[in-house]
This record gives sequence, structure tokens and C-alpha cells, in this order.
Amino acid sequence: MKTPMGVFQIKNISNNKVLIDNSIDMVSKWNRHKMELKFGNHRNNNLQKDWNEYGADNFVFEVLSELKKKDEENINYQKELKILQEFVIEELNIENTY
Repeated sequence: MKTPMGVFQIKNISNNKVLIDNSIDMVSKWNRHKMELKFGNHRNNNLQKDWNEYGADNFVFEVLSELKKKDEENINYQKELKILQEFVIEELNIENTY
């Protein structure tokens, strides 16, 4: 089973702040973010503060762009995802970030 890779956001629907991130396995990365937030030790202190204040129900996970696996070998997907993330931030004019 292939796991989706791409760029996603964690959005606080109360204040519209977002954390933009990317991963070759978005499901696992989202689960890691949720666990860190749940246990109160997320590396982004501002996101953690808002999570504690607003609660988990005020946050949504949204895929912004998926990157499809290519048939070519030796592709640096980490680098491709970083470029895609920068493009998405610029294209969507995202400013209200954590």
C-alpha cells in the first residue's frame, strides 16, 4: 500500500493560523504531530499553546498538494517536497503561520 506524500497544513479553525509541513508519509507525520500535541511536547510552542487553549476539535488536517511517485530512480523526494512546500506557501499567499 502506497502512502500519500505531499504538503499539508494543520489549521486552527478558530484563528485561521496554520502550520505548513511536508512528508513522504503524510499520515505518519500527521500522527506524530497529533501525539506531540496531545502529550504537550510539540516542538512548535505557539502551536502547542493554541492547541491547549482551543482544543483538538478546533484543528484540521488538510492536504494542500500531493506529490506522485515517479518511475525514475534516484529522486530526492525530500528536496522535491521542500520545493513544493515553498511553492504552495507562495501560491496560496499564506502568512498567518505558526
